[in-house]
Amino acid sequence: MPSYTQNEMLVETVTKVGGECGFELIGIAPAGPVADFPRFEHWVAQGNAGEMRYLTDHRAELRRDVHALLPTARSVICVGKLYNTPAPPHEPADANISRYAWGRDYHDVMRAALEKMTARLLEHEAFDYKICVDTAPLLERSLAREAGLGWIGKNTCLINESSGSWFFLGEIVTSLDLHPSSPPPDRCGSCTRCIDACPTQALVPEGRDWTLDSRRCISYLTIELRGPIPEEHHAGIGDHLFGCDICQDVCPWNGRAPVTEEPAFRSSPVSIASIASLTPESFRERFRHTAIARTKHAGLMRNAAVVMSNLQKQTDSA
Repeated sequence: MPSYTQNEMLVETVTKVGGECGFELIGIAPAGPVADFPRFEHWVAQGNAGEMRYLTDHRAELRRDVHALLPTARSVICVGKLYNTPAPPHEPADANISRYAWGRDYHDVMRAALEKMTARLLEHEAFDYKICVDTAPLLERSLAREAGLGWIGKNTCLINESSGSWFFLGEIVTSLDLHPSSPPPDRCGSCTRCIDACPTQALVPEGRDWTLDSRRCISYLTIELRGPIPEEHHAGIGDHLFGCDICQDVCPWNGRAPVTEEPAFRSSPVSIASIASLTPESFRERFRHTAIARTKHAGLMRNAAVVMSNLQKQTDSA
C-alpha cells in the first residue's frame, strides 16, 4: 500500500473507490476560479436563464470559485453516474418523460453514493470536504470537463467519447491535494444534429459556438417555468410531459452508449390519462421520491393540458 501524506492521496485510489461506489466516470479538477465563469456571466446577462433565479441571484457569484463552498479546497473529485435505461413499451397515449426522471430521484441516489465514497476515502486520510449534487452553486459541467470526464457539446451536455452523455454529475470538493486530470478535446466537429432536431429552436448561435436559450427549451418550459407556457411553444412540446431528451437522443455519441443496471433508475409507462386525473394528494404520493415532484401538481397539470391538446390535434388530423 502506498504511503499517504496529510493532503495527498493517489488518484488511483480515488478512481478505484469511486468505481466500487457505482460511478462510471471519475476525474480530478483543480480547486479555484472556474475558467468558464465569464461565459456563464455572459449567458445570464443575455437573459438565457429565464426565471431560474437560483442561477441569477447571489448564488451566481458563488459559482466563480469553489472556495466559496470550501475555503480549504485544493481539488474537486468529479464523478458521473450512468442513467441510460432501456425505454419501457410506449403507447400513443403514454406521456413522454425525460429519461433522468424515470426512476427514483437522482439527488438521493447520487448523494448516498457520494457519501459512501467519501467515507471510504476517509479511511485512508482525514480531509475537509463538501459533497455536491446538482443543487450546489457550482458550474458542474465545466468542472467535469476540467476533470477529463468529457467535453461540453453543442447541446450543452457533457459528452464522454466512449460512453455518451447519459450521466448524472456529482462532486466532492476536498482539501486533498490531488493531481488534476486533463480536459479532452471537443469532438462535436461540424455535426448539428441536436441543433436541427430541437422543436423549439432552443440551441442558438453564440459567436462561433452555440448556447442554450432556456426560455425556449422544453425542459425549462415543462419543469422550471412557473405559470402558463407561452402559446408559441405548445406545438413544439408535443407529447413531452416532463423534460426532453431530443438533443441527446439524436447525438451520434449516444449511438453506442452503455446501459445502466442501476435498478433505481428503471421505469414503467405513464399514460397521460392517469396524470390528468391526479389530485394534489395523489400527485405527492405517486411522485414524492422522484424528480417529477419538482414541477408540483399545478405544473404537471399545466403540462398535461398542453400534451392532451397536442395529442387530440394529431388524432383530428389523422
